[in-house]
Amino acid sequence: MGRVTVFVAGLITSLIGFSAFGQTSTTATGGSSVISLVVILAVFGAVFYFMLIRPQRKRQSKHNELVSGLKRGDSVVTAGGIYGEIDSISDTSIVLTLEDGGKIRLAKSSIVDKRTK
Repeated sequence: MGRVTVFVAGLITSLIGFSAFGQTSTTATGGSSVISLVVILAVFGAVFYFMLIRPQRKRQSKHNELVSGLKRGDSVVTAGGIYGEIDSISDTSIVLTLEDGGKIRLAKSSIVDKRTK
């Protein structure tokens, strides 16, 4: 995460410099300052998309694929760290059988990993 912070700080510094350069060479109408502002906003939008939105969509897609591929008998781990084997599945929840034979109903979205036996 440190390299990302350095990259963003360098990007902001260069954009501020670009903006200052655009302001020194403005015409009487001030058109180039508007263009530099649009460029800065576009760059910030691209940075946010590629650093925040796109990776989150990939993680969400991978999780949805995991949850949709679950079946009875799979060993799984929940977000709370509970290990168990799937006993039954409904549209929004699953029933896990624990090691001691106990059963627990959980939301499907709480499954974070599928274990190999």
